Amino acid sequence: MPELPATRGTPFLETRALHKFYGGVHALRGVSLTINSGGSYHLLGENGCGKSTLIKIISGAQPASSGQLLIRGQDMTGLDPIAALDAGIETVYQDLSLLPNLSVAENIGLSQQLVESSGRLFRRISPAQIDDVARRALSEVNLPTDPEFLARQIQTLPIAIRQLVAIARAIASKAGLVIMDEPTTSLTKREVRNLISVIRRLQESGTAVLFVTHKLDEAREIGGTGLVMRDGELVQQCDVTQASNAEIGLWMTGRELEQGRYRRSPGTPPAPLMQIQGLGLKDAYRDIDLTIGAGEILGVTGLADSGRNDLAKSLAGLAPPDRGKVVLEGRPLDPSEPASMISAGIAYVPEDRLTEGLFLEKSISANVTMSVLDRLRNSLGLLNRRKARALTQKTLDELRIVAAGTEAPVQSLSGGNQQRVLIGRWLATSPRVLILHGPTVGVDVGSKDTIFRIIQAQAENGTGIMLISDDLPELLQNCDRIAVMRDGAVSRIFTAEGLEEETLYNEIAGSGGENAREG
Repeated sequence: MPELPATRGTPFLETRALHKFYGGVHALRGVSLTINSGGSYHLLGENGCGKSTLIKIISGAQPASSGQLLIRGQDMTGLDPIAALDAGIETVYQDLSLLPNLSVAENIGLSQQLVESSGRLFRRISPAQIDDVARRALSEVNLPTDPEFLARQIQTLPIAIRQLVAIARAIASKAGLVIMDEPTTSLTKREVRNLISVIRRLQESGTAVLFVTHKLDEAREIGGTGLVMRDGELVQQCDVTQASNAEIGLWMTGRELEQGRYRRSPGTPPAPLMQIQGLGLKDAYRDIDLTIGAGEILGVTGLADSGRNDLAKSLAGLAPPDRGKVVLEGRPLDPSEPASMISAGIAYVPEDRLTEGLFLEKSISANVTMSVLDRLRNSLGLLNRRKARALTQKTLDELRIVAAGTEAPVQSLSGGNQQRVLIGRWLATSPRVLILHGPTVGVDVGSKDTIFRIIQAQAENGTGIMLISDDLPELLQNCDRIAVMRDGAVSRIFTAEGLEEETLYNEIAGSGGENAREG
């Protein structure tokens, strides 16, 4: 095992032999760890390995079944969320836990108000005091401090700004430990760099930071200790700057994962399958000319406002273009509504599986089969449940979805398994073209490996695939060609094999050179 990095300060938090049971499920198995003041820690592991359970216990959201939790040497086992805030533990969840209808200043002052009023918000605090606290915290994260920004409702801000507001709240509360759950999922590289500089200032002030993350490159840039979990146990501690992706992947999954390109270069250029000709949508994108071959994987990337997201929705019939055309196997399509695109053989897996894709309270079977119900009806027009179960079980087996059974609710699954259910729903339609929008957002390296292999298998079977992503390694590992969008237009198309990540990033940012290979 690599030598651990030097940790700063004294122990702020210790867990000793924490166990957690949910009925017959043993979710945590004797987890013991130490977090020192001013240190940075990265909680790594597959979805469902126990990371979220551990965070909930530390933040007071749930009690442990057994074991101890110590904060600054004091036994705080069984603390509740208000006690955790009072003890100096601030958690920035993926949903940020901000109140959308309150102002920036009110959200930043929320933790302090909750602690001082023992969780009751009837106590009135001076608006001038709240604004003063907010201004100091916002300046630490490089956000505006003027009265107009302080009064902005959270729901009017972009996700990256909300992320920094949530961190400013932690700074305002003078937290001893800030827990960040997937903090960079929705951020650009520039925003990530800003976040890292903020994190370093937190550490310099003696605050410890614990990340829940799947992004190993970002963990290395921050540095610190990796805490690797598998099946509810803490199986390894490592210096994240020294451990390789292969080592971490093996510790997380118990198996060796692919580290190079998944994509095998086709011997001959593929026959054209789908052609996008002069496609445009006012205030979104313009003059898009792209071709996807049979069995080809075309990557599409760019900044969040580049037009790539709108293009994906147009091809799914969700944001009809106002000019241009889409042709599939020589036949013009009608992208004015989703049903016509689905019937033509276009399948779209949206970026946000929770709000745009899955019906979380419904069963796996209901989620998988809802796109092909017509095929599963009997002569009376009723659903043939035997066929539905068989299709769902086939999807579970082929996509390696871990579940209690076909009727288990989707919300009971880990993030990686939920994503595979969503992909499975659209594979059930036997699409000619599969559009994948951020297919591995918020999933672990083991699930990524499985999803990448699913993508490759579909391409080998002749399906044309459009992979829309801002994860550059993902694109380089999986694609034949990569189209970069900027300011609503395609700026360049690269051959993926042999392409350097830096070259691709420079083109996305608008600083591309002339030495890149084009395809």
